[in-house]
Amino acid sequence: MDLHYEIAGNGSPIVLVHSGGADLRDWTFVTPLLAKHYMVVSYDGRGAGKSPDPTGDMSCVEDLKKLLGHLNIHKTMLIGHSMGGQIATDFSLEYPEYVSELIVIAPALTGYNYSQDFVDYMNKVTAVAPDIEKMIEISQSAPSYRVVQASPHKELTDEMLRHHIKRMFQWPAFELIWPHPPAAERLGELTVKTLFIIGTEELPDNLRVADYFRKHSDARTVEISGADHMVTLTHPEELYHHIKEFLED
Repeated sequence: MDLHYEIAGNGSPIVLVHSGGADLRDWTFVTPLLAKHYMVVSYDGRGAGKSPDPTGDMSCVEDLKKLLGHLNIHKTMLIGHSMGGQIATDFSLEYPEYVSELIVIAPALTGYNYSQDFVDYMNKVTAVAPDIEKMIEISQSAPSYRVVQASPHKELTDEMLRHHIKRMFQWPAFELIWPHPPAAERLGELTVKTLFIIGTEELPDNLRVADYFRKHSDARTVEISGADHMVTLTHPEELYHHIKEFLED
């Protein structure tokens, strides 16, 4: 297994899938709380953190499956944040036999039609490349980062994004491969017990994804008041409370 991973605690396994533009440090404050009761596996996705760069077209879903095989985990609780939530949802649809419970935190969703405003925002970030500091400034100016940018965790958020962007400039051309049909067309097939968590201070598109989950799946939905997209860093105790309550229900 060439992906970098870390294990904390003992007990039933929980696998954490970090957000895009970040690495396993996304779970810095959540892992110690979960590790009191569970064996917690966090890992750096390919091209992130301490994991190697992509060398060709890749599937984040298949990478996760290989990691579980390497660790001899046949059934796990799966928690994904942002793009990690997208990976976790797709994985749960493709390989439900591996997942006992699914928790997605402000997830992206394959096949979902994002607004032109969201596309324009992403284009503004890439338009100033290769000026990394300007890319970070524009990215973090979105309403979904106002809380974390005003918190003591601004430095960690910016450092993860800076590290990620530097890595991106080194990547060869490749394509991300996702399962078909996309998850947006298959949410009704989601048989795994699911919890959807989102902060109230989010981009409209992310809130619309929450509504989409409500309408097209049996997921339980929880909102964390005053939290933005980086709820994992700013509200770990509250996040842990909802996760623990869900898993013990």
